Amino acid sequence: MGIVGKKRGFSALLLLLLQHLLLAFLITIVFQSFTVVSGLNYSDYRQVSSLRLQRIQRHLDKINKPAVMTIQSPDGDIIDCVHKRKQPALDHPLLKNHKIQKEPPERPKLSKILNQNEAKDEKKKNTTNYMNEQVLEGAWQMWHRNGTRCPKGTVPVRRSTVDDVLRAKSLFDFGKKKRKIDLARRTDAPDVVSANGHEHAIAYTGSSLEAYGAKATINVWDP
Repeated sequence: MGIVGKKRGFSALLLLLLQHLLLAFLITIVFQSFTVVSGLNYSDYRQVSSLRLQRIQRHLDKINKPAVMTIQSPDGDIIDCVHKRKQPALDHPLLKNHKIQKEPPERPKLSKILNQNEAKDEKKKNTTNYMNEQVLEGAWQMWHRNGTRCPKGTVPVRRSTVDDVLRAKSLFDFGKKKRKIDLARRTDAPDVVSANGHEHAIAYTGSSLEAYGAKATINVWDP
């Protein structure tokens, strides 16, 4: 009976040891499956699976194109100067083999006075003071402040980060506009300045000269 009792005790001890090893193995797998994202704003209260992080990184590698030059913005953004033919917009199937035109194929014939004014402006552009003034005037974005610009033949593209993706509902929703709200569901008319409506601004010119184009800088909040 003594030998049988010892065998039973050894079997129970072995079974208990195996249970502890199995439990430790399962805990290790769980901790490896869910990784806390370090260095992100969401790491303090949000856990992201390593599998999801891999999917996000693959997507970022696809949309963040190789940069000819990189500019560090004072607000923390990274601006990549991407070759104009490799900009993300050209990934769209409808823009395949799209020809980029910097200038229109035809220009209207301007009057002699306008041509003379353009000649004066070109002469003024060669002065150092004018160049310095343009650097300050053209600094309408934070990364313009240090006077650095993307080289010719490139376009500035803000580098997307994991933080940006995590702010979206999902990877599928990242970079996409929110669904429009049906006007019938709104309490106010669309042209009423309120929390539920829109604020419209109109610009016009009283010039008698013919206009062949226009440009504007538009700020958008909560697009």
